[in-house]
Amino acid sequence: MRAALAALILSLAAPVAAGDISLSLPIDCDLGRDCFIQQYVDHDPSRGAMDYRCSSLSYDTHQGTDFALRSLDQMRRGVDVIAVAPGVVAGTRNGMQDRLYRKGDENRVDGRECGNGVRIEHEGGWSTQYCHLKRGSVTVRKGDRVETGTVLGQIGLSGRTQFPHVHMTLRKDNLVVDPFDPDGQIECGAPSTATLWTTPPAYRPGGILEVGFADAVPEYDDIKAGAAAAPQMPVDAPAIVVFGYAFGGKAGDRMQLRIDGPGGELIEQTVELDRNQAQFFRAVGKRLTTASWPTGRYTGTVILRRDGREIDRVQGTTTVR
Repeated sequence: MRAALAALILSLAAPVAAGDISLSLPIDCDLGRDCFIQQYVDHDPSRGAMDYRCSSLSYDTHQGTDFALRSLDQMRRGVDVIAVAPGVVAGTRNGMQDRLYRKGDENRVDGRECGNGVRIEHEGGWSTQYCHLKRGSVTVRKGDRVETGTVLGQIGLSGRTQFPHVHMTLRKDNLVVDPFDPDGQIECGAPSTATLWTTPPAYRPGGILEVGFADAVPEYDDIKAGAAAAPQMPVDAPAIVVFGYAFGGKAGDRMQLRIDGPGGELIEQTVELDRNQAQFFRAVGKRLTTASWPTGRYTGTVILRRDGREIDRVQGTTTVR
């Protein structure tokens, strides 16, 4: 039923012209370096999911665009959510707790899946909604006039979310519109070049968020928090492990991980994903088998490939002393 409803919403949205509204980014960050787009509007009318490029960066019935941070540490330091166009604030919520959504939390967020947020009415029947803001960070009130770039609050972890991001939904006359493909006529072989963005964000089919070192395979929660990487390691560390943290994984993707130390290659291994994963990490390493590790700089290289093509490559370093 939910999938059918989402398909109905998208199919009923009237075709729009790219000049009807012009949108800036809803997040104050360097897109591609400090933040990234993890998920787009779902265009698949079935129980599957498909973004506007006919790839898998979405999930069933997803009605917005998710601009995500790399870690919880970034969220705690504070990243602003900003208005994408001029308008009037139509509603806000500001008191929900910031916490990871987990199984069993359905009743806690029922009817408030957006978490803390802001809704803005724009001219011409357009509206935008901004979800998952940090508790107590909302800076505007109902009736306030805002301009493009007005700070609305900060990225948080409120509502139904498992990673820090702002979910931005665009509507025209209360019907969802994908700002990356406003007419909704998806052509997989020739994606639309008409968007509603002032400066269209580049599409990334997936990528590596962090490469770091640890003395054991780190806990996933530590990686997501931005607390797993060790810039220095002792000479008697029980192991030297490199991890790659990534998003947009598809079944069949291959992640190659390699460690080079003062004496050359320490280990290299390639692992293959067995299923689609919105976020994931893989790690390889080597245990200490001598009295100590050679001192110096160690470099970790992580490469993500899809269908034999490299889609991202990132390096990280640590120093053993």
